[in-house]
Amino acid sequence: LGWRGIRMSLDVPGLFKLQLRAILRAATHGNLKVMFPMIADVGEIRTAKQILKACEEELRSEGQEIGPVEVGIMIETPAAALLAGELAPEVSFFSIGTNDLVQYVLAADRGNERLRRLQSADHPAVLELVKRTCEAAREHGIWVGVCGEAAADPAMIPKLVELGVTELSMSAPSIPRAKKVVSEL
Repeated sequence: LGWRGIRMSLDVPGLFKLQLRAILRAATHGNLKVMFPMIADVGEIRTAKQILKACEEELRSEGQEIGPVEVGIMIETPAAALLAGELAPEVSFFSIGTNDLVQYVLAADRGNERLRRLQSADHPAVLELVKRTCEAAREHGIWVGVCGEAAADPAMIPKLVELGVTELSMSAPSIPRAKKVVSEL
């Protein structure tokens, strides 16, 4: 469950810095955002941003051209959703990863067919965490998106929009149907 995302990145800084340097260099060619996954506390964000800043300084000192990068985080752990008010001032955006959030909130791993009935973003506990996240984002003037199966689910889209979600991320084939649902709200 746990050693992935930002945790792995912070434990393997050589690889993390290599990735961040590539992102900074690519940002000269267009609008680029970096989103740190599996955040559980403010310290992880601050450490990741310090490493990003160090990469910026290294590249500048090497004479490399870099572009601006907007920093956001995935809200996919219950801890991140509960601490959204503390995390929001540190970033430019949130992206709620509903697949992982559901899995962690309901203790129902996605691969377990016996727990399929629990694998729904429509669960009241999950919706409460989405609501808290959206409220924190609104209070701090940042946008909040949703990715995962819920973002493309016609039954979930109205609920997500009502809770304050400002962006939905989905596969291309799901976009026309989602546009129709949003336009009818």
